[in-house]
Amino acid sequence: MGQHGKHRALVSLASALALVPAGAEAGCRLALLLALDVSSSVDADEDALQRSGLARALVAPEVRDAVFAVPGEPVALAVYEWSGRYQQDVLLDWTLLRAPADLEAASQAIAGSRRGHAEFPTALGYAVGYSARLFARAPECLFRTLDVSGDGVNNDGFPPRLAYENFPLEGVTVNGLPIGGHDPEVFAFYGTEVLRGPGAFLEVAENFEDYERAMRRKLVREIGARVVGAAPADGG
Repeated sequence: MGQHGKHRALVSLASALALVPAGAEAGCRLALLLALDVSSSVDADEDALQRSGLARALVAPEVRDAVFAVPGEPVALAVYEWSGRYQQDVLLDWTLLRAPADLEAASQAIAGSRRGHAEFPTALGYAVGYSARLFARAPECLFRTLDVSGDGVNNDGFPPRLAYENFPLEGVTVNGLPIGGHDPEVFAFYGTEVLRGPGAFLEVAENFEDYERAMRRKLVREIGARVVGAAPADGG
């Protein structure tokens, strides 16, 4: 397929996603979607560190405090893993975190999850585009944030830039958690190609052993940033 054919297919898929009705449930301050890299550069031990690190980070005291800082205004959480163009799997579907038991159940779901793919490349544009399908059926929340973790640059399919141009991701802030150890370009790539939206930021993990620490800091920052203040004014 030529370059124009690729772009036509991308636009067609994005248009189809735009027709999916949004979730009807309201009363949520943040819809937070976490995307975990399971491409071929991530070995079994690193995947285990990533999964267990996220599970522990979710129930860390500082993260729990941030999640429940505003009574009656819960955070909605979902998690998926990604690798190649068509290898994306939901690990935790949208869950409203109304009480500590909800957060504990989400942590256990991630800890007990199993990797769906291990042999595919790093299709970051497709991973970002897939998030539009999940946001389309998320609870109605004041803010929407995509949190992308990964240890490499895009090497398959269209780049994140084209996903942002062609998928219905208006109003979604995209933060990045690049993981060092495999690709020296990963930090710069996430900074220039993945971040999107006002206030978007990187939290760097030096390697997979450092992933839990980085994820804890990242969750506190992106959840806590939505605790104080109302929706931005028009044009803000």
